Amino acid sequence: MEHRRKKENRAGYIFVMPALIVFLVLVAFPFFFSIFLAFTQWNFLSGFKGIRMIGLDNFTMLLKDRRFRQAILNTFIYSVATVPVSILFSLVLAYLLNGKTYGKNILRLCFFIPYISSVVALAAVFKFLFRDDGIVNNVLMNLHFISAPLKWFSDPKLSRWPIIFLMIWTAVGYEVIIYIAALQNVSRSLYEAAQIDGGNGFQIFRSITVPLISPTTFYLVVVRLIATFKVFTSINIMTMGTAASMNTSMVTEIYSQAFSGYKFGYASAEALVLFLIIFIITRLNFLLQKKWVNY
Repeated sequence: MEHRRKKENRAGYIFVMPALIVFLVLVAFPFFFSIFLAFTQWNFLSGFKGIRMIGLDNFTMLLKDRRFRQAILNTFIYSVATVPVSILFSLVLAYLLNGKTYGKNILRLCFFIPYISSVVALAAVFKFLFRDDGIVNNVLMNLHFISAPLKWFSDPKLSRWPIIFLMIWTAVGYEVIIYIAALQNVSRSLYEAAQIDGGNGFQIFRSITVPLISPTTFYLVVVRLIATFKVFTSINIMTMGTAASMNTSMVTEIYSQAFSGYKFGYASAEALVLFLIIFIITRLNFLLQKKWVNY
């Protein structure tokens, strides 16, 4: 019996080993090595011999780095501007598509396609839409909302908006599908009882639907917040790798320091700050869920 159990354990280790090796090489080692580099000064081109320990100097410089502070601010703006809007919009769409809507299966597919499409392609499309002579400006001018084309990418006050619209558009498809799955698990008897009691559509939606799918909302909030803090491709493609301080994110700033300035130690310190911010926000969400999530 003991011999058989050992044999089964060895077989289990053999099957797990490929995935474990991939995890250690591509996840665990880079993570801990990045933490180590955060306390060093290292130009990648100098090789491992060029690593020099400098303690907390990188973090001291981060406190004085205006561009990094602006990147943090921009990232929070992206989160605040996209997460609530996309979740609310997705919830309303899912509620409508879960009911008796004509062509709802086709509509579900239409909303889901942007999520599975290449972000590079979508960013290129949005860049075309928001050009000075693009469709967005033409529509706004034809509707007499504006008298002259808006400089979406060159005006610091407007440069974030195309990125925000793209982030919302790519998020809605996934969120709608998840919400539809959650809505289909809500018992119809609850809706029927509410209708018998005289509840209208909005009251039923507010008092039954929203509380019962709150675990799904909590999941989407956490996932979308993490996604917005990691946004990179949308900004990099729409700005052609030359993101200005007004629309850069933390990840684009980290990438710039590492692969343009070859300051891998400094970039690792920025990455560690990003990790801590995501960890704190996620932890706060888990602490606050007791006040609004109903299981």
